[in-house]
Amino acid sequence: MNSESSAFEYREHPDHPGWHTWRLRDETRFNPVVMGDLLVRTEGDRCRLRMFPERRHTNLQDMIHGAVTLALIDISLFAAMRTLTDGDAGPAVTLELSTQFIGAGKVDEPLDAVVEVLRETGRLLFLRGEVVQRDHLVAGFTALVRKASRK
Repeated sequence: MNSESSAFEYREHPDHPGWHTWRLRDETRFNPVVMGDLLVRTEGDRCRLRMFPERRHTNLQDMIHGAVTLALIDISLFAAMRTLTDGDAGPAVTLELSTQFIGAGKVDEPLDAVVEVLRETGRLLFLRGEVVQRDHLVAGFTALVRKASRK
């Protein structure tokens, strides 16, 4: 991988072999404050972003809140951009995100967003993926991300 963006910490995680940290250096921003620790790894042509749900991530039914699932998906798009395309995820933006909620996420096990790049153009990245807990499908999604303009 190329050197990490100044906005992100991306390094091998000492407690999770085969995984890397996916963390904003500014710990006052959304990702670390709301989502907590995130891990990332590549699996062939896919990127897997993992979060560790806690009670604060649940709704009144004690399942993972839909907004948390959406946030994980959105963050996974940029992790995929960084790990699968070597793109600079920091200044990129989500243009479109279509999500289908399929099952409820549980708080007692890791929640993963698994993403693949369908196509990359000069300015755009087309992606799709699933949110899973082991073999349980929580959501499916497709997305369009605009890459940063070249200066």
